[in-house]
Amino acid sequence: MSATVRWGVLGVAGITEAMVPALLAAEGAELIGIASRRPAKAEAAAERYGVEAFGDYDALLADPRIDAVYLPVPNAQHAHWAERVIRAGKHLLCEKPFTVTEAEARHLAALADEHRVLVAEAFMYAHHPRIAAVRDLISSGRIGTVRALHTVFTFDASDELDHSGFQGAPGSGAVYDVGCYAIHASRYLLGAEPTAVTAHAAASAVHGDIDMSTALLLEFPDGVGATAQVSMWSADDDRIEITGSRGRLTIPHPFLCPSGEVDIVLTIDEQAERIVVPGADSYVAQVERFDAAVRGEAELLHPLADAIQGARVLEAATASWRQGERVALAPVSAE
Repeated sequence: MSATVRWGVLGVAGITEAMVPALLAAEGAELIGIASRRPAKAEAAAERYGVEAFGDYDALLADPRIDAVYLPVPNAQHAHWAERVIRAGKHLLCEKPFTVTEAEARHLAALADEHRVLVAEAFMYAHHPRIAAVRDLISSGRIGTVRALHTVFTFDASDELDHSGFQGAPGSGAVYDVGCYAIHASRYLLGAEPTAVTAHAAASAVHGDIDMSTALLLEFPDGVGATAQVSMWSADDDRIEITGSRGRLTIPHPFLCPSGEVDIVLTIDEQAERIVVPGADSYVAQVERFDAAVRGEAELLHPLADAIQGARVLEAATASWRQGERVALAPVSAE
């Protein structure tokens, strides 16, 4: 294929306001067009960004010019449309969470192998250089042995009843909408898979019998615990704190990361040091890494094996708050 990866966007959603500019700005990427099942919506978005409009998803998937597809449809529709994209022979960057269930993720991974396409879950935050810096600080031993990790990711959209996370469909609710970030960050920064999950949720029948605000406890090997507070009806907050035997790391706004320079706060013996990381656009970095993988110049930051494990933890967390019990996770077998 050519050095340029040509993209199509399957759906017009709020997240496209961040991803479409990234597709336009990323080096080595070209955005061909945007599709919607509502032609007027596709035309409005396409005109705004100066690209082509596709009046339905099938037309975009049939276009031979398009190499890769970005999929931002509601969570419950991910598995269906991901399969359609893969069967069309297109590479796929799917919004998080990749799927609602582990079984769906495994099915799609096998299908991607069969059709020889790359598929990745769109965790843009992990592509920011600050996250790599945090991983380096952990592995260097600056804070000693990691004992705990705590994530907060909350926002208030309780009056937005048309929000995709409030529809009551599979994949709705705080665990899937923002908990997916907390679970992914815990697994990625700790470099391990949890052995059990406990979730306690405040549910709302008004919003579709879903969890609106949820506390999570992920049990990791060696007694390490990762906790998280995730919510769709709490004041805005976005941070991670990692506590070690000698010190701690604080990461302000790890998920909704500003484009300017950002920092990591390293605290040892109550002496805080601000470590500055140059600015970067997480979305652009994500597109450029994906495109490099398509061209065979790099590996995906998170292969589909990661998405499979993430899906099983999300599924277990949902089972935990619904059933009111701790859910043990079987050891991860070698793939």
